[in-house]
Amino acid sequence: MKLVTIEAKTSVGAVERLGALLGGRIIDLNAAYALMLARSGKPRAQALADALVPCEMLAFLDMGDDALEEARQALQFVHEGSRRFGDDLAGTRGEKISYKEDEVRWLAPLPRPRALRDFFAFEEHALQGAKRRGEPLNPAWYDQPVYYKGNHREIYGPGDTVPWPSYTRKLDFELEIACVVGKKGRDLSSDEAAERIAGYTILNDWSARDIQKNEMLCRMGPAKGKDFANGLGPYLLTVDELPSPDNLKMSVSVNGEKWSEGNSSGRYWKFPLMLSHVSQEETVYPGDILGSGTYYKGCGLDLDRWLKPGDVLELEVEKLGKLTQTVGKPDAVKQLKYSRTKANGAHR
Repeated sequence: MKLVTIEAKTSVGAVERLGALLGGRIIDLNAAYALMLARSGKPRAQALADALVPCEMLAFLDMGDDALEEARQALQFVHEGSRRFGDDLAGTRGEKISYKEDEVRWLAPLPRPRALRDFFAFEEHALQGAKRRGEPLNPAWYDQPVYYKGNHREIYGPGDTVPWPSYTRKLDFELEIACVVGKKGRDLSSDEAAERIAGYTILNDWSARDIQKNEMLCRMGPAKGKDFANGLGPYLLTVDELPSPDNLKMSVSVNGEKWSEGNSSGRYWKFPLMLSHVSQEETVYPGDILGSGTYYKGCGLDLDRWLKPGDVLELEVEKLGKLTQTVGKPDAVKQLKYSRTKANGAHR
């Protein structure tokens, strides 16, 4: 399934709903499941639907395989019902079940992930970065998959304008694939980790490169160089349709101009091993996100090309769709710098 989170207009205002793509339309899974139960004579159909197929992605992931199976049944019910009644099926409370793709606002498929860890998994990207710094790639890179913990609260979805951080002069992107954890686990083997992946989506790892550089020189970070924004979308493709994202075409366009192309086969580290690594002496949860890092030339840093205010950025991955976002215009540009006197002694 291609799972989405949308914001739909209703008589009581805009509401966030979990949906799935079906034949060019978006199906409200909770409403569809409630109607299916009601048509089969189940009492308290809506209450059962709220419990078994929640209308919010994180709660849906918490329900595991059972929710996925019920959602598939709901989609089949709508598919068969649309043949008889068209696209105007109404829910148990008279609400819409089926939407055109352009009549709702698409949000990030997982608007509120529980955690975000971003890896450095593409070998050529790592090698070329070391070459720019005039040094060999540290052999430790091959010992274990390395990652940083990102800000899981600043999430932007398809069509969003991402604010320009006032403190940067070098705003950048990274086209990545992200896996979404679907089941809780700890001390997992690679095989066990693979069974806990719910699906995959596109991740845009936004970066303030000038700030990130300073943070890394101090052997810390990234922090302010990354934490202002992360893009996700347009949908979460479940593992039954994409067991592994190991040979997918990837491309970046800015304002309609192709900037680069790559392939996910260039990853040295694979998601099951990365998730296994994270889980050692640590519990992973449904709704945790793991980013792959980008391929060589999948970011402006590799290309020595930088985003400008108003740029329209299109990140595309085969089978995972296209994530389009716009660069915002800064109100002002200021330096992120603190003098010892301004810090009131806090630097000591």
